[in-house]
Amino acid sequence: MDAVGVVVNPIAGMGGRVGLKGTDDALEEARERGAEPRAPDRAREALEALARRKPGLTVYAAGGEMGETEAREAGFDPEVLTDPGEETTAEDTREAVRAFVERGVDLVCFVGGDGTAVDVAEVLTDHGGETPMLGVPAGVKVYSSVFAVSPGEAGRIAAEFDRIEPREVNDIDEAAYREGNVRSELRAIVPVPVAEGLQSNKQLAGGSVEALAAGFAAEVETDTCYVFGPGSTVGAIEDELGFAGSPLGVDVWRDGEVLASDASEEGILEVLDSCERTVIVVSPIGGQGFVFGRGNHQISPAVIERAERVEVVASDEKLDGLEVLRVDIDDREISEGLRGWRRVRTGRFTTRLIELV
Repeated sequence: MDAVGVVVNPIAGMGGRVGLKGTDDALEEARERGAEPRAPDRAREALEALARRKPGLTVYAAGGEMGETEAREAGFDPEVLTDPGEETTAEDTREAVRAFVERGVDLVCFVGGDGTAVDVAEVLTDHGGETPMLGVPAGVKVYSSVFAVSPGEAGRIAAEFDRIEPREVNDIDEAAYREGNVRSELRAIVPVPVAEGLQSNKQLAGGSVEALAAGFAAEVETDTCYVFGPGSTVGAIEDELGFAGSPLGVDVWRDGEVLASDASEEGILEVLDSCERTVIVVSPIGGQGFVFGRGNHQISPAVIERAERVEVVASDEKLDGLEVLRVDIDDREISEGLRGWRRVRTGRFTTRLIELV
């Protein structure tokens, strides 16, 4: 690879920790809730990994925080092709990708979520669909299979890939998502670098989790706050405990009482101030294996740090489709502390060991 185009959606992922499950049409509300940008740091991490492997690479970038700033901080001297406004838009992303194609880049590397992936894919498809794209995960919704599993892996893949294959770009309706409904839509098929560090599409595992839920509920401990992550598997446990959880949000429960429902990071931490013991309960995303960093940004490093332990639950069918479990959070020390072999509850009495990498 001789040249790469870099475009960053600087507001991607801002809605996650504050409980908005996305930033589309909700940027002002995210800011009012105290959301802070995370995409620039993730872009910088990916570009630093790329710079270590290809320091002399030609880099084209969108202006300012849409790529230029992060590329310079990573050690590149990018050629800036566009000048986005102070309040960036999806059209700024599309304009940058059009400029990259005109310069004949070998790869478009974008930083964002599924919405940004759609913007990039649509432009590339309109221009023949031959230029490959690679995503650095920074959004709340990361359902598409065009993303690396982490920013560092994105940089490595961009530097080392030697072949491409068609992959899916999917997006969901954020307004419906906030109401607890997942409506996924295939938006494009695009060429993507092939490497082990790419994530799969999200897959929904079938099969009953009733026994798992019953076994977990029978063993809940008194005077313990349980932070329940999103998903149908964890939802089955909440049903067994006798309350209707938020299917795509995070709830906190203790001794029969819901302390917080569909809570933001701030809301969770506020509740945990009154908890002597805390247990986090999560289920990996089917087909991908992420237990943190995809769809549950409210369970932030600060929340994880407060927990006595993390319980992972999943059906056998879901685990059969996974080689490993993964985390993708913005705290290297906590990520390292989570890694290792995990005992995952799969039934009323059964567990399986799987490595979290």
